[in-house]
Amino acid sequence: MTKSKPGLSSALTVLRGVGPALARTLERLGLYRVEDLLFLLPLRYEDRTSFVPIGAARPGMRCLVSGTVLLAETVYRGRRSLLVRISDGSGQITLRFFHFSRQQQAQFQNGATVTCFGDVRPGPVGIEMVHPEYRVLRGEQEPEVDDALTPIYPLTEGVQQGRLRNLVAQALEMMRREAPEELLPAQVLQELELPSLEAALHYLHKPPPDVDLASIENGKHPCQLRLSFEELLAHYMSLRNLRDLASREPATPLVDRKGLRGLFVSSLPFKLTGAQERVVAEIAADLALAHPMMRLIQGDVGSGKTVVAAAACMQAVSAGSQAAIMAPTELLAEQHWASFSAWFDALGIELAWLSGSQKQAARRASLEAIQAGRASVIVGTHALFQEGVEFANLALVVIDEQHRFGVHQRVALRNKGLANRHSDARKHPHQLVMTATPIPRTLAMAAYADLDTSIIDELPPGRQPVTTIALPDTRRAEVVERVRSACASGQQAYWVCPLIDESELLDYQAAEASFAMLTDALDPLRVGLVHGRIKNARREEIMRAFKAGDIDVLVATTVIEVGVDVPNAGLMIIENSERMGLSQLHQLRGRVGRGAQQSHCVMLYKQPLGQLARNRLAVLRETNDGFLVAQRDLELRGPGELLGTKQTGLPEYRIANLVRDAELMPVVQKSAEIIQRQFKPAAQQIVRRWLGDAHQYGKV
Repeated sequence: MTKSKPGLSSALTVLRGVGPALARTLERLGLYRVEDLLFLLPLRYEDRTSFVPIGAARPGMRCLVSGTVLLAETVYRGRRSLLVRISDGSGQITLRFFHFSRQQQAQFQNGATVTCFGDVRPGPVGIEMVHPEYRVLRGEQEPEVDDALTPIYPLTEGVQQGRLRNLVAQALEMMRREAPEELLPAQVLQELELPSLEAALHYLHKPPPDVDLASIENGKHPCQLRLSFEELLAHYMSLRNLRDLASREPATPLVDRKGLRGLFVSSLPFKLTGAQERVVAEIAADLALAHPMMRLIQGDVGSGKTVVAAAACMQAVSAGSQAAIMAPTELLAEQHWASFSAWFDALGIELAWLSGSQKQAARRASLEAIQAGRASVIVGTHALFQEGVEFANLALVVIDEQHRFGVHQRVALRNKGLANRHSDARKHPHQLVMTATPIPRTLAMAAYADLDTSIIDELPPGRQPVTTIALPDTRRAEVVERVRSACASGQQAYWVCPLIDESELLDYQAAEASFAMLTDALDPLRVGLVHGRIKNARREEIMRAFKAGDIDVLVATTVIEVGVDVPNAGLMIIENSERMGLSQLHQLRGRVGRGAQQSHCVMLYKQPLGQLARNRLAVLRETNDGFLVAQRDLELRGPGELLGTKQTGLPEYRIANLVRDAELMPVVQKSAEIIQRQFKPAAQQIVRRWLGDAHQYGKV
């Protein structure tokens, strides 16, 4: 039986110079097969396609030069170094080496021709290059230039640039014999006017000298768009696969048999907005189906997402099932516990509380009530889904501040409902996820393709936009007087600081220091302090006092970004605002403006103010629209911060960039529908190519 020739799908060990140890090292770069090398694109390029006359070389340039050795000497000025002076007739340059051997020094004979590439910098006697890449020519050899730009690849410890270039070159040579399979249908390529996969890969690894480098640096070259498009397509189709899987799984239809949802809405001390009523209806229709709802509620701070979620929970209870509400922090979970208790106790609905810091006796009581089915609504942190928590008949999971959990955690939650104690059938719970971080449409299409989306785009009546100003912290005394004046008129104020204690590393105004300063400066006003290190019971007591009006000014860290709702708080002061992201600042600002009175936000900043921070603060001065703020945050900081990917492990894109390539998403969505309907095998292969065999979002 003849052995098949190595191909692009072969392990890296088929390449020259790759043994088991190097193969394991290359795995750190996500390289497992030969084809993976083709998709490891250069970070940047160096131009070695022409020589720069030495006389034209200037400090700051990185270039290729060639010349004849005039002298080579070892000097001892502070430290031992080898100096090699070369000339090409137009000028001279010194090559400086701090680490060298006798053999290296012997290469640089007078009259030898040397080509070298490196950074030009000023030296003691003219220009020089320190440790350039060099080649000493032998005999009749002529200086040569490359026929393409030189790629600079991302590296990992144990792999040098030259070795990686060699491996990619081997992979490109193999690609000439066996082109990677073109998985995009011809009609898609033609419509988008994109090159073939093989042409795109070859071009990006070996760009010709006349390449438009600006378009490559901006990620807008057609060859990059070809790869970005396919990668976005892979992620999108993977999430759609997850959605399709969910649509085929069984779930308990939740019908409002007892009319509890309507009873709950009519018992509220306020009327729902039109947007809230619309979203409640969308959720109600989903919950009544026999497959799991997977819906995202987007709404700006103060738009009333929690009451909409409560209506959904009441529908589950009315259908005889349990609902669980999970928040990322104890503070936010406690806020939900307070709201749900106030709403549901009056209707005779039993609730249970679960958190990591709960005392054992209280935890046991909660677990027993949950397991027995007495507790219809369960509120807590991620402790809700840890080992040992058994639900009687969990049918609805509500996840708040979804972006802090991440895709794979969202997927894992679906399985918790399968362990219902009182049910023989393996049914999945319905999922409702909420975020107060508005997400631009194109980003939502990419990150939440497995979810239906509802938007609460209307604030409760009587709310006025918060007026926002930015001031240097040198005017802190004026701001303190403004706080005194606001409190004298009957309002309350927040004073937010990034840190709890003074830090030698970060020159932030710390909460403890601000508390001491304001207590003294605002006497006899009542000043409170709350932060993450204060015990839960004490923190809750302080926030309850603030809500009741027993505290005039609440000094806090960003723990109040989500949480306490105080309609009488009309002034927000934010220290070191230049250090915070747009979405976080917008969330903090959303703590005020919840009453009928005009509210204000003052962002204090430390000078000098950088351009990015200046742009960020300008956005907040100009608009209160959370979706516009989110779009600008996306442009300024990228999707990782907005979606919380650093915390959640949401997979990073290898080539695509959600901000840069956002305009591709509508076409990605349209193409995915065509491919999944007409080219099913290609859809599976695209996902596998970009996300691997064990991709994160569910099997194809």
